[in-house]
Amino acid sequence: MHDDSLVRFTADHVPRDDLQRLMTRSNGPALARAAWHLGMLALTGTLLWRLRGSPWALPVLVAHAYVLVCRFCAFHEAAHRTAFRTRWLNTLLGSLAGFLTFWPYRNYRVYHWEHHRHTQDPARDPELYFPKPASPVAYLLVLTGVPNAIRRIGDILRLAVGIADRPWMAPSERGPLVIEARLYLLGYALVAGASVMAGTPVLLLVWIAPWMLGQAFLRPYLLAEHTGCGTTRDCLENTRTTLSVAAVRLFAWNMPYHAEHHAYPAIPFHALPRLHRAVGRRIEHVEPGYVAATLTVNRFLFRRPPSPARRESSAG
Repeated sequence: MHDDSLVRFTADHVPRDDLQRLMTRSNGPALARAAWHLGMLALTGTLLWRLRGSPWALPVLVAHAYVLVCRFCAFHEAAHRTAFRTRWLNTLLGSLAGFLTFWPYRNYRVYHWEHHRHTQDPARDPELYFPKPASPVAYLLVLTGVPNAIRRIGDILRLAVGIADRPWMAPSERGPLVIEARLYLLGYALVAGASVMAGTPVLLLVWIAPWMLGQAFLRPYLLAEHTGCGTTRDCLENTRTTLSVAAVRLFAWNMPYHAEHHAYPAIPFHALPRLHRAVGRRIEHVEPGYVAATLTVNRFLFRRPPSPARRESSAG
């Protein structure tokens, strides 16, 4: 971005009456989606625990890891407070999902709102604060989940000791963010202590290991949202939509319709397919699936800068 303006949220591509209908919030769709998602998480987690030590545990572990990391998508929707009409339900869902993904709810809301206001602005978009992988080796390291775990746990520890100095943390937010981090840290300590006292590895097997493994799914999904897109203020240009199968959209709370979401962030997840039908043709970056999106992203990440000879030749 080349000026001090915020991103341009789109409103003129959808008739006002249609927009109002799309923005209508309801508890029903999110209650159904959350119940289904938690049910699948309980099912895969129970199967994983019962099959531990069996060769069948490995495919179940992969499935459970995918279901678990997709809780981030529920977390994201709750952070917008668009999942439910009732605000405390958004807070409940967001806090639970945030605990499971090691990202305190208020912390993420502050971070994510700045991302929406300054999408693709290298100076102010929090998602660009940390560099993206620039080589295949760095990319594979990201897929291990180790960098994400270090960042997530490190962020909680920094805040818990009173360090709230990230650029997107306004002075008025720093106190509440520190308190929140300390409460989350206390919660993790209690859970870990109970697990040690019980002498069971259940949390390690059904939570920590799948959370790490699941980053191999979540990292490419998140990188596909903006990597290689424009740095304009238009959300239909600086964000990518990835068309995918119904099962992926189900687990991801329709967030593959990401350009639509950025252009109209007040529209709840369950209305995004209808919004896509209205504005899909105007989106600059659309991929037919996550394999195609990942290939596009990796070509951008791993592109080689032109050699000096080539630059001189081009200049001449």
